[in-house]
Amino acid sequence: MSYRVRTNLFEGPFDLLVYLIEHARMSIYDIRISEITAQYIKYVEQMREADVNLASEFMVLAAQLLEIKSKMLLPRTVIDEEGETVYEDPRTELVAKLAEYKKYKAASEMLEERREIAAASLEKPQEDLAEFTGEPDEYLILDADKFKLAFEDFLQRKKRLDEIRAHHIRTEKQRITTEARIAGIRNFFSELPEGQRANFNELVQNKESKYDISVTFSSVLEMMKERQLDAEQKKLFGDIEVYATEHLMDDPAPAEAEEPALADAEEPAQEQEVAKNGE
Repeated sequence: MSYRVRTNLFEGPFDLLVYLIEHARMSIYDIRISEITAQYIKYVEQMREADVNLASEFMVLAAQLLEIKSKMLLPRTVIDEEGETVYEDPRTELVAKLAEYKKYKAASEMLEERREIAAASLEKPQEDLAEFTGEPDEYLILDADKFKLAFEDFLQRKKRLDEIRAHHIRTEKQRITTEARIAGIRNFFSELPEGQRANFNELVQNKESKYDISVTFSSVLEMMKERQLDAEQKKLFGDIEVYATEHLMDDPAPAEAEEPALADAEEPAQEQEVAKNGE
């Protein structure tokens, strides 16, 4: 009967051997067997001196290492059945065991980590809340043919919607302000010869946009109010001809400038009224 021994650091002989190999920065596929064997036996002796009850596994592996070490001292070439000389490495079987051990050790560490995560999580089983909501679950019972027809109908409707969206793409209109359109009209007339007239439609950038037409029209009215433009329409519903005046580049007068003028006009009237009362 064998016992599994677990010290503070190692769970078995292969765990100790892997530690010694990694600590010596060796590859398990190129083990310096003499050095590792000496370190392994030394470590086993230290555990004996510490009164650690070693299992037979440690001693078996120590014996295997000594056997491999002795074989490494002997010629390692053999002749196969075809008469060819073949190199034989005594470490091959040990390397295969170590690789398998490391693979399963990594898997066990991953499972242990998941176990710890699961232990720290709480799960609540699903409950039937139909009695509280008053809306019991409804189950759709369909056979395979009906389900297939329903899914095909869904795909057809989705295809039609995609086609409609592809042919009716809505783009956001870029809104312009009256100030920006006035600046554009100024630039337009500044490039024309002095006194040349322009049709109102020439001032509209996007003739299919009602918003653009209305903004342009209000901008022209605003500039006519400031005596920067003038316009003429020879007949009802006819074309509107627009032309620039000599005040095209003048800045519009601020609205606040009219208040002092009104105050000045009121002062003489007040003086006359005072004079009449004095008489």
